Amino acid sequence: MSRPFGLIIVALVAGAATPTIPHPTASTARDVRLIGRWDITITTPTGTAPSWIEIDSSGRDALVGRIVGIVGSARPISEIITEGDSLRFAVPHQWENGNGDLRVVGRLQGGRLVGRMTFPDNTTLNWQGVRAPSLVRARPAVWGAPIRLLDQTDLNGWQPMGSSNQWVVRNGVLSSPRSGVNLRTARTFGDFKLHVEFRYPAGSNSGVYLRGRHEVQIEDDYGREPDSHRFSGVYGFITPSEIAAHPAGQWQTYDITLVGRMVTVVANGKQVISNQEIPGITGGAIDSNEGTPGPIYLQGDHGPVEYRNIVITPAR
Repeated sequence: MSRPFGLIIVALVAGAATPTIPHPTASTARDVRLIGRWDITITTPTGTAPSWIEIDSSGRDALVGRIVGIVGSARPISEIITEGDSLRFAVPHQWENGNGDLRVVGRLQGGRLVGRMTFPDNTTLNWQGVRAPSLVRARPAVWGAPIRLLDQTDLNGWQPMGSSNQWVVRNGVLSSPRSGVNLRTARTFGDFKLHVEFRYPAGSNSGVYLRGRHEVQIEDDYGREPDSHRFSGVYGFITPSEIAAHPAGQWQTYDITLVGRMVTVVANGKQVISNQEIPGITGGAIDSNEGTPGPIYLQGDHGPVEYRNIVITPAR
């Protein structure tokens, strides 16, 4: 589940440069160049953070959309107010600190979107966005040789995503005994087939991030109704056809194929997502650079979890 895992946004230093962005007052005009998907990079005092915005036309003159913030899942945008090449909108808070809305203003600038994002705690940060790539392959994938990503006794090939690592490997089993940092592969991948086996105790939660940007949810959801935020869903975007989870405490499997944006998920031998498009990044992504290869990363900040037999077959 994509929730805060240690990122704390602090206020910008007084006097820092801020882009000049008008505040449109009505949807009296709309620039069709605003429509589409945008990969967003937010500038924070400690580095950058990813986000994603989708803008779509609704009827004669309205724009609607979706947004994924630094944390959480895709939220609907009921109305995007525009004036020419400028826009603004607000959505309710989700997992951010504070109780206000997430408020966004922006405008087109040289083929990009630039703007300001005010968070529910009233922190304001600058951002810029580029058009999200289509990720359509020119020809069908040709699969290479399978690669075992997990050693028998150590974390060789993996990198903790924080300073205090709780992950250990014993007899080929990778364990996170408690909530702590997330874990990623040192290698990055484009298109691939991934086999992963996992086990969690009752009530626990984890996730497998594809290219470090798209979370396939792992959660104790045995017996529940399908939902994009639950077991085997692409978090906030794609709902599985059924919850094929076993009861907690049992080993379970995912077999995931990712080609461009198209994903297929087989959970415990049942195909629950069949060649569906992932629209954008999910909360907790390493970055918003969707056009580049990325790591496999495992969520370790939501409870105990174990993994074994992690095998990836990259496309050539």
